[in-house]
Amino acid sequence: MLVWQRLLEAIDRHGKAAMATVVETRGSAPREAGARIVVLPDASFFGTIGGGTLEWRAIADLQAALARPLPHFYENRRIALGPELGQCCGGRVDLALEVFDRSRRQEVAELAEAETTGPFRTRAAQQSDGKLHRSLDEGGSVAIGSVRIDHGVIEEGFGEDRRLLYLFGAGHVGRALVLALAPLPFRVVWIDPRPDAFPQHVPANVRCVQPEDTPATLDGAAPESFVLVMSHSHALDLAIVAKALKGQHFSYVGLIGSETKRARFSSQLSGAGLAREDIDRLVSPIGVDGIRSKLPAAIAASVAADLLVRDEAIRQVLADGAEGQAGQAKRGSRGR
Repeated sequence: MLVWQRLLEAIDRHGKAAMATVVETRGSAPREAGARIVVLPDASFFGTIGGGTLEWRAIADLQAALARPLPHFYENRRIALGPELGQCCGGRVDLALEVFDRSRRQEVAELAEAETTGPFRTRAAQQSDGKLHRSLDEGGSVAIGSVRIDHGVIEEGFGEDRRLLYLFGAGHVGRALVLALAPLPFRVVWIDPRPDAFPQHVPANVRCVQPEDTPATLDGAAPESFVLVMSHSHALDLAIVAKALKGQHFSYVGLIGSETKRARFSSQLSGAGLAREDIDRLVSPIGVDGIRSKLPAAIAASVAADLLVRDEAIRQVLADGAEGQAGQAKRGSRGR
């Protein structure tokens, strides 16, 4: 969700808007830190902090705040989901509730503009009169999509840190997969050399490429990208897979097909000089276990689920590493 664009549109149309942000969670909670919901004076809203009683209460509190004549409002609340709301997840959620009016339009417009170019970070401190003004923090280290509050200083990462996926093939499964990935944290480079291969309209997170040299599309690609191959030609599939496995270090290289196709490709890749450890990185068949349907939409659902699991696992490893480095830095500073 483009948070600041929504807020800007709401201010221009209604004069006010409000936002609830999940700042921190402990135990089981319906959404993660950084989840947001924007509430308008006409009772409409965008986004979600997890639904249920927590979201219903937050919407009601924001509507009440919007009805007040206060020009600025920012408040942190700590909510025990079980004792206070009767939610069975039983964790704790720290929420930040905030109101924006026309006096903050310039700030909101600047952040809406920053939002159009990709993820960004902000820094703010609440003033004695309750006013909060965010400014861009180019040197910030808070993770995209998260919030950190330390001694009254609020650091936030806005936008979506999407995994880049190179998807080769615009057949029935490719088209279904593009739709399945539209609401998920992926940016898709969709590649097919055939004329008129792509549909007239594609989701906003998709860029279509019709190259002369299809495997060369991977030249210069970021090493943490995913590569998924399902073209119209087995020979082209083989060339793309060889390119992805041999010269690059992608986080995932997948190939649609059966165990028989994988065995044939493995033999051909070995004959072409690829090392066994590189060939073993090839994921084929693709998707999660247990879904047998060959309907394009079912295959797409299976593959999307598998890609999401792999993406989250990589992000968790990076997050654990960052936490470990932060802990070492703190221990080192205490030792000096």
